[in-house]
Amino acid sequence: MANNNEKMSREEAGRKGGETTAKNHDKEFYQEIGQKGGEATSENHDKEFYQEIGQKGGEATSENHDKEFYQEIGQKGGEATSENHNKEFYQEIGKKGGEATSESHGKEFYQEIGEKGGEARGNQRDDSDDGKMSREEAGRKGGEKSRR
Repeated sequence: MANNNEKMSREEAGRKGGETTAKNHDKEFYQEIGQKGGEATSENHDKEFYQEIGQKGGEATSENHDKEFYQEIGQKGGEATSENHNKEFYQEIGKKGGEATSESHGKEFYQEIGEKGGEARGNQRDDSDDGKMSREEAGRKGGEKSRR
């Protein structure tokens, strides 16, 4: 829309320029300028910049989407991952997760979860006295053993 001086507004000039550019260039052109822009941005900004914009994006996304959205994208991601990886992949990430957990938690952590697991299993069992150790007792003893 032109203003009173027969000049085009910035908005209109930008729109027309964008339309002309789109007519004259293909997908590769946009990929190339996008890559150059990304490289320039990465040279001018640090890790904290990306953490901040990532946090803002995450907050905006969480405000605009509900639990079902996250369940759906989580399921799609899980399915895509399982299609692209084999048993050895899951064994490796499981091992890495276990190692990271053992490095960040002390023996008390394992004792506590062993006891909780034993208690939960013990609550599921009949209280018949058949001479066997209860699951609760086995969990407690297992937790105590890991402390040593």
